[in-house]
Amino acid sequence: MARTVTILGDGAWGTAMAWVLAQRPDREVRLLGTRPENTLLFQKTRENTRLLPGIRLPETVTITIDPEQAFDQTEAVFLAVPTQFIRPALRQFAPYQPPCPTPVVSLAKGIEIGTFLRPSEIVRQEWSPDTPVAILSGPSHAEEVARGLPAGVVVAASPQHPGLALWVQQAVGTDRFRVYSNDDPVGVELGGALKNVLGIAAGMADGLGLGDNAKSALITRGLAEMSRCGVALGAQARTFAGLAGMGDLLTTCFSPHGRNRQVGEWLARGETLATIHTKTPKIAEGITTAQALIPRLEQLGIEMPISQGVHAVLFEGMSPREAAFSLLMRQQRPEDES
Repeated sequence: MARTVTILGDGAWGTAMAWVLAQRPDREVRLLGTRPENTLLFQKTRENTRLLPGIRLPETVTITIDPEQAFDQTEAVFLAVPTQFIRPALRQFAPYQPPCPTPVVSLAKGIEIGTFLRPSEIVRQEWSPDTPVAILSGPSHAEEVARGLPAGVVVAASPQHPGLALWVQQAVGTDRFRVYSNDDPVGVELGGALKNVLGIAAGMADGLGLGDNAKSALITRGLAEMSRCGVALGAQARTFAGLAGMGDLLTTCFSPHGRNRQVGEWLARGETLATIHTKTPKIAEGITTAQALIPRLEQLGIEMPISQGVHAVLFEGMSPREAAFSLLMRQQRPEDES
């Protein structure tokens, strides 16, 4: 009998993860959509034409809007919903949630506005505080993963669930999708969120034509920001030198698929958030992560000047050029200081 896993969310990353999981012949994959009008079209064509055109899912993937079907006897739930929509999605499907301790594998990369909670914390708050949660993160654009191009990611779970990371490695890993393990779930989860804000900054540098030297400096100093913030929130500094930190940051800042980088480039060319939202159906989590993060910095007692500059452009009326030169005009200091 085939083992069953459920993916909650049929966006680009949910679709790509369905493709990865379906590579195992002994597994049934159920993809549960949260927007029926999109999912019903997806059912007919087996192609996510809105977000991942050209990728057809195999017949072993069941695409559905029926939560009872999706969650029936599932081995695990892969959560592929953008962070700001996780809470309403979990509440919507709470009557059908699989029994605890069915694990949840979070694929989201953000921080909830208002609560400052990470996706794993939202899951435990909405479903059960005892829900085993693993975080799968790293450089993994859906556009490449779904085409079978090689990728390396990292999974972490809490010490209370020591076998969960190994289970995810075995369930998800293939010859093209390599999964490393990590013992720092807080750092892995924060790395995926914070790098998106810096992706917007990198896009602004591209749009302003500041050059490779400036962009490399921005990425390096941005990584230092990520690490400082992560350590202040209980993460391990070394995690940010790995796939969930530096690896994901590089992909986000350089890839043509990077939606956060694209937002930054559009901003530098004079677009507004209002017009950007009409240009693409894809969600750039760096926008909402900046909105959630910056109001907490004083409480955390840390400086994140690049991320603060992104927030100023997005929500305070500062131009990208002004933000760039405000960074250049900061007092010069030792590299290991903020």
